[in-house]
Amino acid sequence: MKEGEASKIMIVEDEMLIAADISIELTTVGYEVVGIYTKAEDVLKALQESKPEIILMDIVLSGKMNGIDAAKEILKLYQTPVIFLTSNVDDATFKKAKEAKPYAFISKPFRKDDLLRAIEITLERMELESKDMETVSFTVMEDRLFVRHHEEMIMVHMEKILFLEASRNYCRIKTSDQELHVSTPMGNIEKLLPNDTFVRTHRSFIVNLKSITSIHKNNEYLMIQNSLIPISRRLRDDVVKRFKMI
Repeated sequence: MKEGEASKIMIVEDEMLIAADISIELTTVGYEVVGIYTKAEDVLKALQESKPEIILMDIVLSGKMNGIDAAKEILKLYQTPVIFLTSNVDDATFKKAKEAKPYAFISKPFRKDDLLRAIEITLERMELESKDMETVSFTVMEDRLFVRHHEEMIMVHMEKILFLEASRNYCRIKTSDQELHVSTPMGNIEKLLPNDTFVRTHRSFIVNLKSITSIHKNNEYLMIQNSLIPISRRLRDDVVKRFKMI
């Protein structure tokens, strides 16, 4: 998030009166609510465009997928922090919920202060995690990257890179066997990658064409292993053309 911008928060709650109340409370104190959803299936579709910093997720939802399953999918695809909204959760449900690695739990009915404090703590944790990555840098040599993490230089063959994702103030490099984070804008790395192999599909994604397994849904998304990568409308024609060449 850029300095001065409001943090973007998504609300997933099947009781619309509660969701509306949360939205009012958040916007009153300066947060930006980027969507209110009652079903997990709708959330997973919306995340492609809205890119919230935090998701407030009710565990019990009205669709086929509950909040825990949705949070696990979000963790796998987007790593967006989730705060669970709960009501009388038993031990078994609580243990399942922890598997989704939420940043916080808020019991319903909740007080405004509890909600705002949970969000504030989550944002502070995100900032600390981001600062932990600031010592990471990279260099490029012929067919490989050298990524510096702490005191170690890690070599990554470009052919093993699946995709790069711009995430907040760092770039995530996903390879076939590991994941690295570089505190360098993705655009700077893009200039050093071979353009016959790598293509930008979205403002937040660059993919290795040789790693694409499928393009689907009217060329709006592509799959690389288990990751769903968005293709923006502006870049769609070029991506499809390049995919056909490979």
